Amino acid sequence: MTNEELLVEVEDLLRSVPEAKTISHDLDENYSWLGRVSAVVNAWNYLKSAELSLNISLINRSLNPKEPLGGIKRLLHEARHDLRMKTVGPVSIALAQGTVFDYFEEIRKIISLATSDIIFIDPYMEGSFVSRYLPHCQSGVTIRLLSEKKIPELTSSVDLFNKQYGKTIQVRSSSGLHDRYIIIDGLNCYQSGASFKDGANKSPTTVTQITDAFPALKSTYEKFWNLAKVER
Repeated sequence: MTNEELLVEVEDLLRSVPEAKTISHDLDENYSWLGRVSAVVNAWNYLKSAELSLNISLINRSLNPKEPLGGIKRLLHEARHDLRMKTVGPVSIALAQGTVFDYFEEIRKIISLATSDIIFIDPYMEGSFVSRYLPHCQSGVTIRLLSEKKIPELTSSVDLFNKQYGKTIQVRSSSGLHDRYIIIDGLNCYQSGASFKDGANKSPTTVTQITDAFPALKSTYEKFWNLAKVER
């Protein structure tokens, strides 16, 4: 398989990760998913096969299958990042003014990749943000919203959304936020040139993957999160 074909397979596997509470069940879909993971990881980097095999074997032996499943997801994210760098490089997309649907689609595709944790950082999140983006988060993903303005409107929308969907959503507020980011599973980060509510509506914008500066950026915003005021 080419790197491009492997990348497609890896991204599909990340979108279809089984739930931790059922991954150890005797189900054909679990065997199929794990078999695909083995084939793809071996084709990508056979040196990683031993690590993968250990995590697969622990799924049925562990009291907490979430841990070995997390190890498998980390491997898939590593493969995705490596293959992206080999094929298209870091994501960097320019969007013309008025291409609001194209902007939404780029953000939606990024959101759909999260399998355990996603952080949205935007000082101007509002109620419409919830209905526009959060339905596209996979089941079981912890959603963290870090904002500054319009917090009452945001939390009201979160409360209504939770009543219907029952997702795990945390909201915190902090001053001093300027940029807009999405951090996926603590492994990948994307910067939006515009606020998520205005993307490509009022002016051209960009969506850019952060690579070299990612460790420092992640550390900075985790500190922001830990010190932020808990709203929900």
